[in-house]
Amino acid sequence: MAGSKSVVLAALVANGAIAVLKFGAFLLTGSPSMLSETYHSISDTGNQVFLLIGIRYSAKQPSRGHPFGYGKAQFFYSFLVSVLLFGIAGWESLKHGYDAIRHGHQATPGTVTMAGATFDTVYVSVAVLLGAIAFETYAFVKANAELRRQMEEYGWTNLVEAFRSTSDVTTLTAFTEDAIALGGAALALVGIVLSRVTGNHIYDAVSAALIGLLLMGFALALAWENKRLLLGESVPADLGDDFESLIREHPGVTHVDRFRTMFVGPAEILVTADVSFGDGLDTTALDEDIGRIEEKLRERDDRVEFVYVEPEL
Repeated sequence: MAGSKSVVLAALVANGAIAVLKFGAFLLTGSPSMLSETYHSISDTGNQVFLLIGIRYSAKQPSRGHPFGYGKAQFFYSFLVSVLLFGIAGWESLKHGYDAIRHGHQATPGTVTMAGATFDTVYVSVAVLLGAIAFETYAFVKANAELRRQMEEYGWTNLVEAFRSTSDVTTLTAFTEDAIALGGAALALVGIVLSRVTGNHIYDAVSAALIGLLLMGFALALAWENKRLLLGESVPADLGDDFESLIREHPGVTHVDRFRTMFVGPAEILVTADVSFGDGLDTTALDEDIGRIEEKLRERDDRVEFVYVEPEL
């Protein structure tokens, strides 16, 4: 959890500063790509705020109304990010880019004087985007390090498996968002430079539309990932098989009649099992066996938070 929070804080600081700089560059140039990138960075900043709210809310202790805790709050707030922030920002960016393609709007040539020197405004946009790439690279490196740490800890072999298996949607969101932010800044940079060099507005306008498509595509992917967890997805099949085998192979267990798992938080797993025990076990011995089963499950994966074993004699 601490790793996820540091990733979000790093992205929040970077995106907040970048949003202000991009908006300033848009006011100076009127570039469609810079407006799309402004929408992008504003949505990224709001994204981090939502994720921090989710982290804080999910840390609440279990209560009578929520006996398995509030861990799913992170799934919910991450889902809000995809729908409210990335979806809206993506649509506005795409619409603005489409209008620029149709009506021929492009960045306004001009100059700006700073510290006694006069610069073409296009260099302001280039400088802001290069700065954005530097900031986003820093945030991306942080998110990538946390995701790689989880991959090593849980034995995921590649990013695709990590995306399908992780329940840490906060790190997943930050990692993907930072990657999209780098792609968006690169697109805007290419579009602005090409439009300036060729004098053709189409490059800047198309870049703006492509940034919108990137955001909308990410919104759909993130919403899909959160849907599986909000609906109560079980742990990956191989991990579930390991859990069930640990119970089945425990001395005194004759059969596992029913076995279920579910993610109830980013790093919280619920395990329930109906287990048949051999004859001759008294209540004390049965309690001790169930306690040892719980210990084995937690040793196998430290995310196991809740274990309920129902003995079937």
